Amino acid sequence: MTNRPVAVITGASSGIGTAIATRLAADGYDLALCARRQSRLTDLADKLSQQHDAAVLTQSVDLRDEAQILGWFSAIATRFNRLDVLINNAGLGYQESLTSGSTDKWRETLDVNVIALCICTREAIKLMHDSSNDQGHIVHISSMSGHRVPGSGMYSASKFAVRALTEGLRQELRTDNSAIRISSISPGFVETEFAEKYSGSREQAQQIYGQFPVLQPQDIANAVGYVLSQPDYVQVHDILLRPTQQSS
Repeated sequence: MTNRPVAVITGASSGIGTAIATRLAADGYDLALCARRQSRLTDLADKLSQQHDAAVLTQSVDLRDEAQILGWFSAIATRFNRLDVLINNAGLGYQESLTSGSTDKWRETLDVNVIALCICTREAIKLMHDSSNDQGHIVHISSMSGHRVPGSGMYSASKFAVRALTEGLRQELRTDNSAIRISSISPGFVETEFAEKYSGSREQAQQIYGQFPVLQPQDIANAVGYVLSQPDYVQVHDILLRPTQQSS
C-alpha cells in the first residue's frame, strides 16, 4: 500500500516507456511497470528506486495473453491497493502490406495495439473505481499514423482504432458521470527501437532518424507530464507532436 499516486506503464523497458517512468518517478509517483524484457525492467526499477525513492513493481507480461494481463493487474491491486494513472504505451508495427502481408504480424499488431490496450484500460478503470474515488487518468500513447496513412495500412488502422477508442471511452465516462479522464498523445518520428523493428533493418532505421532532428522519448514524457498536470476540470483529448522538419 502507498499514499503516493500510482502509475501503471506498459512497454516500460525501453524508449518512450522508460522516459515516462523516469519522469513520473521524479514527479512523485510509485510505479507498476511491465514489458516482456524483465532484466531491463529490473535495472530500471533499481535506478528509479535509488534516484527518486519510488516504490516500483515490475513484471514480465506478454500483452497478447489476457491471462497474463489479468494476473498483472491483480498483482498491482495487491501491492498498491490503488491506481491513479494508466499509460498505455506498449505498441508495435510491421512494414507489412495489405496485399501480401503476414496474417500473424497483422494479428499481433491488433492484439497489442488495440485489444491489449482495451483490456488494460478496462482493468485499470476497475481499480480506479475501487481505490481512487472514481478518479484517475488514462493516457494512450498513439501515433500521427492514427491521423493519416503514411505507410503500413494495418499499423495505421490500429492507431485509427486508438483514436476511436479514446473518444468512445470519453463518451462512456461522461455517461457514467465518472471523474476519470482519458487522453491520447500522437507523436511523429521518435528515436526509439520502433523503426528498426518496423522495417526489419537497422540501416533503414538510421536513415529515418538521421534525415533531420527527430523527437526524443523525453519529449513524449514531457507531453505526458503536461497532460497529467492539468486541473481536474481540464481534459486534454489529443496532443499531436512531430519534428519540425517532418513533412507529414
